[in-house]
Amino acid sequence: MEIQDGMPNAGRMFLSIVVPCCNEEDVLREFHRRTAAAARALCGLRFELILVDDGSTDNTWKIINELSAEDRNVVAVRLSRNHGHQLALTAGLSTVRGDVVLVIDADLQDPPELLGPMYDLMVREEADVVYGLRRSRAGESRFKRKSAEAFYRLLAKITRVRIPLDTGDFRLMSRRISDQVVQMPEHDRFIRGMVAWLGYKQVAYEYDRNPRFAGATKYPLTRMIGFAMDALISFSMVPLRIATYVGALLTTGLTFVGIGAVISWIFSGTVPGWTSLTLLVVMISSVQLLVIGLIGEYVGRTYIQSKNRPLFVISHIHRRARLPGTLPHDRAHPSEEIERSQFKTLLAQSGPERRGQVLDEIS
Repeated sequence: MEIQDGMPNAGRMFLSIVVPCCNEEDVLREFHRRTAAAARALCGLRFELILVDDGSTDNTWKIINELSAEDRNVVAVRLSRNHGHQLALTAGLSTVRGDVVLVIDADLQDPPELLGPMYDLMVREEADVVYGLRRSRAGESRFKRKSAEAFYRLLAKITRVRIPLDTGDFRLMSRRISDQVVQMPEHDRFIRGMVAWLGYKQVAYEYDRNPRFAGATKYPLTRMIGFAMDALISFSMVPLRIATYVGALLTTGLTFVGIGAVISWIFSGTVPGWTSLTLLVVMISSVQLLVIGLIGEYVGRTYIQSKNRPLFVISHIHRRARLPGTLPHDRAHPSEEIERSQFKTLLAQSGPERRGQVLDEIS
């Protein structure tokens, strides 16, 4: 069965697996072993495992290079610095060659062995996206579980895009979904929301999330709050509308306060309540600063976006293609495509000789 027009069936399908990595030296080899085994069970040798080093400070890049030398299916991608998880994921998606793309983190919280069942569901439902729906979250604190639940439910109420609850970036996508996500130029990315915004048929695959295999989480509380802000501001105007409603409510209330003060002055000659007035001024000033800060978040993101800088900078790509020739989705002139792309990637090397070597590795 074919899952969409022009998509090869399981016997001819080429799979791309995109994995953002930041300081994952303790888990990479085990992740490679399990993920490569799952990919070979599904499609033999017709896959690529794209490991994206997002500015790691440990031996992650060294291990990625060693895996690339040992396994021809491994594609090693290195960013020039730490760009963050969502941009590292976008960088990996920009290099895929497959018909179907699996997005997964390297910490093994999302089991790579689910690749086969997720692909079967994609074919059976003729879907473009199969996303992992977390039935349970082992190894996470009660605070993190409850805060995540609250965030996704708040996001569902204030946005017009139906973003699935209790999901992450762990998902299997068709190539057209992957390409369209890469083509979106926004800097402050919330990829699970962007995929939902695209539409097409998307189905859930329920699973139990494991604790981290090794290492520490890359999302402490401050980064989680920033990620939540990116999601809320990228997909909803409700915060700005709330600021408008609060301003209207305060204006109405202060109008009545002012009328009462004038009446009191007319009949008694004095206006009592200086303490109350001081508290009122402090409260109003706080609300004003909060609203100005909220507007500043939107204006600041608009300013950053208007600079039109590339989303990320790739310094190295090591690809040892196992399959001869081109794949169905390959561009006719990949070097020219990358050179022309405004948002997709920017090669760090200057000079035609070195740039040509990198582009040869890409193609």
